[in-house]
Amino acid sequence: MPRNGRRQLITATFVVGTLTAAAACSDPSAGQDASGNTTITVALAANPQMKTAESLISDFEKKNPGIKVKFTTLPENDLRPAVTKDVATKAGQYDVAMIGSYEVPIWAKNGWIVPLGSYVSKDTAWDASDVLQPIKDIVSADGKLYAAPFYGSSSFLFYRKDLAKKAGVTIPQNPTWQQVAAAAARMDDKKSGVSGICLRGLPGWGQNLASLTTVINTFGGRWFDEKWQPQLTSPQTEKAVKFYVDLLRAHGQQDAAKDGWEGCLQQITQGKTAMWYDDTVFAGSALQEATSQVKNNLGFAMAPVDETKASGWLWSWGLAITQSSKHKDAAWKFISWATSKEYIMLAGTKAGWDAVPPGSRTSTYSIPQYQSAAKSYADLTLKSINAANPKRPTVDPVPYTGVQYVQIPEFTDIGDYVSQQVAGAIAGTQSVQQALKKSQSYTESVVKKAGYLK
Repeated sequence: MPRNGRRQLITATFVVGTLTAAAACSDPSAGQDASGNTTITVALAANPQMKTAESLISDFEKKNPGIKVKFTTLPENDLRPAVTKDVATKAGQYDVAMIGSYEVPIWAKNGWIVPLGSYVSKDTAWDASDVLQPIKDIVSADGKLYAAPFYGSSSFLFYRKDLAKKAGVTIPQNPTWQQVAAAAARMDDKKSGVSGICLRGLPGWGQNLASLTTVINTFGGRWFDEKWQPQLTSPQTEKAVKFYVDLLRAHGQQDAAKDGWEGCLQQITQGKTAMWYDDTVFAGSALQEATSQVKNNLGFAMAPVDETKASGWLWSWGLAITQSSKHKDAAWKFISWATSKEYIMLAGTKAGWDAVPPGSRTSTYSIPQYQSAAKSYADLTLKSINAANPKRPTVDPVPYTGVQYVQIPEFTDIGDYVSQQVAGAIAGTQSVQQALKKSQSYTESVVKKAGYLK
């Protein structure tokens, strides 16, 4: 996830006027070669499922002669600032942008992406009614679809059944965080190079804060009260953050502040951690990449809770057409292909059923091959998605929506700053209280300047 996102957005906005004028005078044939083929550029996050789509692009180009696809694949921390700058300035570098559910309503309001309703209504084979409703909702704005979901996800617990049995602990299907912490202590085996748990420690509003915010929510904390007063130093928030930091420092992976989901995925697949709390989308990748011992003993459970009944997040990576694209119809053809029922069958057949993008379509969960491959996590994924409530993510009422993020433009700036402070507490360079005091002050200054606080 990006650092200094708000500053980059502001910088991009200042140069909108200059580059918009240049784009308006550009050659309408741009993106076409001497043979008249149209080339569209697609910006993707460097996640396993997206890499699968890139490897299968010959199928799209065979079915759509005259359209060539060029991919720009970037790590999440690099993707967002690059694409945000492009769409904000209308530079037109990307025809299709993979954006998260956080960005969709913000970018739609700014007019940076195209509503997809007219394309969807004409493309009956795409079958909008098959898209899972909670996922459709978070890639829409004002009732209009702005991004076609490539995958949808929540969060849950990965754990090693063999290590749990060896330690004499039972992981229930609906664990509490206290049960998870106790299990981590029992399964921690540093002499054998196995941590009790792996959690995101890497700074970034979509890295350590994604996991941590769900813990804050279920512990009774929240980012803001109903009057937009920051609540980062409240007893509930402090308790949650201290729990997360203490758990990582006592029983987490070494140098936890350097690990995001990539590091933890590697830890679990290589048998270096007993548990991992993260995105449901990584279940298939974990099973595909795991050693045989890990694969045969990997179990899954719902996101751990404290005061709430559920605590999993809600997310989707979606494909959107940029307003500055000169090839919008060709862009939709790619999006339709990459998010279709037919693509899911193609990915399963060619790359393996654990490689298909989950959580986007109801029909995926009726495919016999997928049911067989994903039997240990498919139902839990759907249950987790349906249990998430972005309109009421916390114990107490809040003025924002979003489970693992706050749906306001300023959150990229706030979240990146706070995540740096949390990483410092995880690394031991400051206390949790110091980290939260700085975070409270910074957040308050940002929301005051933005006009949330009077």
